[in-house]
Amino acid sequence: MPRDYDFWVYILTNKNKTVLYIGMTNSLSRRLFQHQSGETEGFAANYQCRRLIYYEHYRNVHDAIARETQLKKWRRSKKVALIEQLNPRWEDLGRQLFQE
Repeated sequence: MPRDYDFWVYILTNKNKTVLYIGMTNSLSRRLFQHQSGETEGFAANYQCRRLIYYEHYRNVHDAIARETQLKKWRRSKKVALIEQLNPRWEDLGRQLFQE
C-alpha cells in the first residue's frame, strides 16, 4: 500500500520584502521554526528571510523538487505574481498557519 508523504515548496522574504528565498521541506512547521530561530545557515539566514509568504503542498518528492527548481529559475516579477495570487498583501502566513 502506498504511503502518503508531505512535501512543501515555500517562499520566504525578509522584513523589507526585498529578498525572496525558495526552499523545499518535508515539515513546513519545523523548517519555518528553524529559519525564525536562526538554526539554519546560508542565504536565508544571511538575508534574514523569516516570513513565510507562499507555499505549495506535494505528495511526491520528485514533484516538489521539480517545482522548487522551476521557481528558482523564474524572474522575480513572475515569482511576485505567483505570490500575490495566494497572498496579495505579503502577510506572514507562518503566523496564521502555526499561530506563533
